[in-house]
Amino acid sequence: MNSNEFWNPVLETMPREKLQKLQLKKFKEIFSWAYEHSKFYRKLYSDAGLEPCDIKTFDDIRKVPKIEKSMLRGAQGKDPFPYGDMLAVPLNEVTAYRQTSGTTGQPVYQADSWPDVESGTEAYAYGMWAQGYRPGDRVFVPFGYNIFVAFWAYHYAAEKIGCEVIPGGVLNTEARILKMQELHATAMGATPTYVLGMADTARKMGINPPKDLSIRKITVAGEPGGSIPATRKRMEDAWGAKVYDQVGSTEIGHWGWECRQQAGLHVNEGMFLVEIEDIETGKPIDKPGQRGKMVATNLNRLAQPCIRFDVKDIIQWHPEQCTCGRTYRRLDGGVLGRADDITKVKGVLFAPGAVEEVVRNMPQLGDEYLIVVTKKGDIDDITLKVEIKPEYKKDEVSIKAKLTDQLRLITNLGYNIEFHEYGSLPRSQAKSRRFLDMRPH
Repeated sequence: MNSNEFWNPVLETMPREKLQKLQLKKFKEIFSWAYEHSKFYRKLYSDAGLEPCDIKTFDDIRKVPKIEKSMLRGAQGKDPFPYGDMLAVPLNEVTAYRQTSGTTGQPVYQADSWPDVESGTEAYAYGMWAQGYRPGDRVFVPFGYNIFVAFWAYHYAAEKIGCEVIPGGVLNTEARILKMQELHATAMGATPTYVLGMADTARKMGINPPKDLSIRKITVAGEPGGSIPATRKRMEDAWGAKVYDQVGSTEIGHWGWECRQQAGLHVNEGMFLVEIEDIETGKPIDKPGQRGKMVATNLNRLAQPCIRFDVKDIIQWHPEQCTCGRTYRRLDGGVLGRADDITKVKGVLFAPGAVEEVVRNMPQLGDEYLIVVTKKGDIDDITLKVEIKPEYKKDEVSIKAKLTDQLRLITNLGYNIEFHEYGSLPRSQAKSRRFLDMRPH
């Protein structure tokens, strides 16, 4: 085993039994910290009849109340403003402000102390090192980071590893591509949507990314596309580069990443505790291959602790240890969807992510699509809007037939297929929203 493959060889190859003891120890510590320093957690745990001395085993951890986004919103907006009762350090120790995007309601404000910033950078460095980032890489970041967490940690971690970082936030897409070409950038990080969009723009500029640019590693985050084989293939073919998935959130931090094997997301178990629960019953799922809802704890975050957060991501454990030599468990298929996106359409359980695999597997279609669910009388109606590439317009009938068949096979639903001009559907640099449920609730 080559120890140079690991950012932290001790933790990443620690025997499972020893690693679990470490996780339990760290959970006890963060539970005690939150109980003693955060009004929000003190009340939550006191109401549940729990004190730090009650946490002795993993079974005890499962007795700890979960938190969810609505609870975080309810605790903020009061003194110490704006973080309210969540805050577990003096306000003057907060050194970084972040917030969620607010796409599902009022944003959550995230306070980080300097140790939290360092811990978050360290967590991201694990993944970047596992993906082959090394000193000497010239890393381009084609984003304006602003108040959202996206790619701040990517920037900091690249610097910590020893890479050279080029922040491209104020440039437009064309200028970013030219700057990558000018400086021979070797790696970049972006959302899957923007990775595909940049490649399309480059081709329109007469630039062929695999031949004319030097990008050989791409880290994607913010959307599930990095773990969807058809989307990954599109990105890798477009850039002539390896594409790796990285996952996290504002509330939790960057808890998972792919290694160079590209064989599932490793959970960074030295810094996070990830549990899987049955969506309906809440019972723990420890066996591989059973899908459930993710519950996550950041074992190091002090200013605004995140303990047993109901992430609502759907995941499942992989049955085998990765051939890379890490003992950290993997997720099979990455993040498979979101519990709050899974809905019934025409009486069938529908996960929007399944449509992406079908659309992106058809080379005649563009990268963008939109699913719209409406109600006509008492009947659900589902429309899929896709772009057809100009050179395939003459094959529209056969493409529609194949797309209809594949969608029926994968999702067990029939769709109204709408073909739109190539390039006409909305594009986004950040997270794209491709599922609209317009039915009255």
